[in-house]
Amino acid sequence: MTMTIEATLFDMDGLLIDSEILWHEAEVEIFGALGVDLQEATDRSTKGLFVAEVVDYWYGRYPWNGPSRSDVVAMLLSRVGELVESKGRLLPGAVRAIELTSRRGPVALASSTPLALIERSLAHFGLGDCFASLHSAQFEPYGKPHPAVFLTAAASLGVPPERCLVMEDSAAGVLAAKAGRMTVVAVPTPSDREFAAFALADLLLGSLEELTEAWLDAHFVPPAVSRGRGAPGP
Repeated sequence: MTMTIEATLFDMDGLLIDSEILWHEAEVEIFGALGVDLQEATDRSTKGLFVAEVVDYWYGRYPWNGPSRSDVVAMLLSRVGELVESKGRLLPGAVRAIELTSRRGPVALASSTPLALIERSLAHFGLGDCFASLHSAQFEPYGKPHPAVFLTAAASLGVPPERCLVMEDSAAGVLAAKAGRMTVVAVPTPSDREFAAFALADLLLGSLEELTEAWLDAHFVPPAVSRGRGAPGP
């Protein structure tokens, strides 16, 4: 295969940090108190969407009286932050994947999570200095599955989208990356693996522990060639 990748863009929740289950816990807790059907709320159909879009989704189906949608967004972010700090954990292979890709080119983080919570979560796990830049769909006109946040992250690194590798766990994230013409390594949960979007991934893993140096070497531009194109050196 032609070696074309020069940079890597990581998602965060559910890929690096075992926080998807914490988002789920916070959503069931908060939306349930607002009258959302708890059985329907256990369906993770909103996984990978920006938090404001999730709130709009449930408000459209179960409009509530009381806190505004912006208040509910703030409640969710606060609760998820508390849960990450009290019982969150790094997922297997997360640190190694960051290290392996960082040796081959710049890395950035591109998440649907608001920036303040991204920074809070990364700081808790000591990952704040691992990325050249941090990007949130909070600042984009559209969240995933629109590719905006990935395109912004690629631009921040000075690397064309088609030369970026995206690491994702959600179907919405895979669709977003592919819409941006990027190579995708997908790490879905067993329950999500059946979603059709994952068939679009260039590599499907059960865990980031399965990511190999051989696969990366076969897809990345050699460092000397990458530096010749203007990418930062080690």
